[in-house]
Formats: sequence, C-alpha cells, structure tokens
Amino acid sequence: MQLIRGLCALPAFPDGCVVTLGNFDGVHLGHQAVLRQAADQARELKLPLVVLIFEPLPREFFAPHAPVARLTRLRERAAFIAELGVVDVLLVHPFNAAFAQLTAEAFVERVLVDALHARRIVIGDDFRFGRGRQGDFALLEQLGQRFDFSVQAAATWALDGERVSSTRIRSHLTERDVAGAARLLGRPFTLCGRVIHGDKRGRQLGFPTANVALHRRLSPLRGVFAVTTTLPDGTVVSGVANVGTRPTVDGQDARLEVHLFDFDRDIYGQMVRVAFCHPLRDEQKFSSLEALIEQITRDASAARAWHAEHTTF
Repeated sequence: MQLIRGLCALPAFPDGCVVTLGNFDGVHLGHQAVLRQAADQARELKLPLVVLIFEPLPREFFAPHAPVARLTRLRERAAFIAELGVVDVLLVHPFNAAFAQLTAEAFVERVLVDALHARRIVIGDDFRFGRGRQGDFALLEQLGQRFDFSVQAAATWALDGERVSSTRIRSHLTERDVAGAARLLGRPFTLCGRVIHGDKRGRQLGFPTANVALHRRLSPLRGVFAVTTTLPDGTVVSGVANVGTRPTVDGQDARLEVHLFDFDRDIYGQMVRVAFCHPLRDEQKFSSLEALIEQITRDASAARAWHAEHTTF
C-alpha cells in the first residue's frame, strides 16, 4: 500500500480508480467491510483502490476545544488499513479552513474527478460532505451522471442488532469494557507509541515501566489493565499497564506506563503496540506511596494470573 499525503503527490490514474472515503477511526469491523467491498469493486473493474481519509478529523477541526478521544492516530489507521492487504493507495488529505469551505460539488469535481479520476465511489448512505455537510448520497449519484462515475452504497455492519461504529467502541472503552471493544474492532484495542524516558518513578517503586508517548489530547480509556506489548521485531511480552494521570504522585498529563514481565531489554526509542486484554481496576489516588506499591503488587499478580489462564500469543 502506498501512503500519499496531499493531492500534489498523487500518482497518475490514467484509467481511473475506485474510491472510498471517510474517517476510518479505529478501522473496526464496519470499516473493514467497507474496504473489502470497495476492493471487490476495484477487482471487478481492474482498477486500483484509493482510500481517502482526512487529517485532522473534521470534528477536531470544527471543535478544537472539545477533542474526540481518537481510537487510532494517523500512523495506526494507516497500519491497520495496510494490514488488510486490499488497498493500493491511502490518500491523506489535510482538513483545513480552505478545504472546509469547499462546496459539495467543488469537492467532487476537484478531488474525486479532477485529481482521482474516480470511476466508482463506495460510501455509506449516511455520508455527508462539503461545506455545511450539504452533500449526501443522492447528490453524489446526480454528480456521477454528470462526471461519469457510479456510486455504490456501503453495506452496514451490525453486531448484536446494533450498527458497529467508532462511537459505540468509545462507549465500551469508557467503561473499561475492552472485550466489548475488541468484538467490534475484530482485534484487541491497542495504543501505539514510542518508548520515551520518564521520571524513573516506577523503577524507584520496584516496578520499572516502559513509558509510551501517546500523542493524544484525550485517551479513550483509563485504568489498570493486563496487556501484551508487541515490539518492532515481533516479540510479544505480557505485562500490566496503567493509563491515566497518576493522581497519587500529582501527575497532570495522561500517560501509558507498561510494566513488562520478566523483561530487561533496552527498548528506548522503539515503537511498540500495547494491546489491552483485561481490565483490573480504575485509576485511583492512594494515601501514600506504600499503599500504591501494595496495590501495584496486587495488580501485577492479578495480571500474571490472567495471562497464565489465557493464551494471548
């Protein structure tokens, strides 16, 4: 899969392409179904499949003071989309003030027609686009007749009688229901980031941790969990992790701190993927460091016991 940032770097599509577009935050089962449906259309037409996403998310642009708890950063979205093995080009278009002012017709003509030469577009029937969200499925069909492309409605993916959505997954994560989130994602929920130097407080408490940079304004979950951590070389290590602000030591920013079991390698600077397997407790403030150490000891024992009973890798 080729990752392209902006229209200027696009390769030529002399015969056109199949396009699907959206936020794809989480790349959950519903998104995966849309991508595979679009891939089927691309194979039928013998054309490349282009997936168009936006950065930042439109909601983040329009409401910067009310950030959404992203399920995936751009790097993670790209990785999960690539892992499906059905997408030829992932186009990341900047969502800025100029782009937000494009009318629905201008967006279709400039981006989908002039830049991408779309022959077929696969979208959900509730998709909205253009300034003021004025564009919809019906308008896209009308414009398709003018610009010679066809439009196909993406199938809705439901589980337990309810549509799979990023909002539904966030709701599960808010309740620390990582199993429920995993069912909708089709895989465990993960946070990815680079291991950075922290304040070494975990080591002082007897539980050294890998501090993972989140690069998020808002984390979709908080608390203590049994986890697995995948290293760049494919090694998977079980452990216990805390996501939160560490109130006992008056922390301010949200952090992901992972204590890796029976592990002593230097992994500073490496990109890791932390999978949340089982919730242990909510984050809480303790009256003393001694009480915190006692609880961390219990957390580590509980996580080891969970891992011993579950084959996660």
